[in-house]
Amino acid sequence: MSLNSSVKRWPAWILLLFCFTILLVVGIRRDGGPATPQERIDAISQRLACPVCDGESVYESRGSASQAIRQEIARQVADGQRNDDEIVKAIDDNYEADLRLAPSANGIEAVAWALPIAVTVVALVGLGVVFARS
Repeated sequence: MSLNSSVKRWPAWILLLFCFTILLVVGIRRDGGPATPQERIDAISQRLACPVCDGESVYESRGSASQAIRQEIARQVADGQRNDDEIVKAIDDNYEADLRLAPSANGIEAVAWALPIAVTVVALVGLGVVFARS
């Protein structure tokens, strides 16, 4: 490999670094969460599945079971004693079916969701190495 060909690759690496930095800044500055109690209720209800509907969240469903769950979420948010994760867990524990639409942040569920992302990142890095050598 000559010095001239390695100099030609610098603009591509600088562009890649620039894009990565921009995406990182956007990710850091994104919304920090719900600002009002109603936004918090909506965010929590989007994390729970309707117990009687097929494929709808409590937020989307207009069924009586979902309305009851939304009222319970509103009551617990107004009470202010629990954070969002605790409210989700309490409501999920009250039903026989698993109502969570997103996995918990610990245990095997977290591994099951994180593993495909990790494999994708490793594959992309591997492709980058292969292309850099050729």
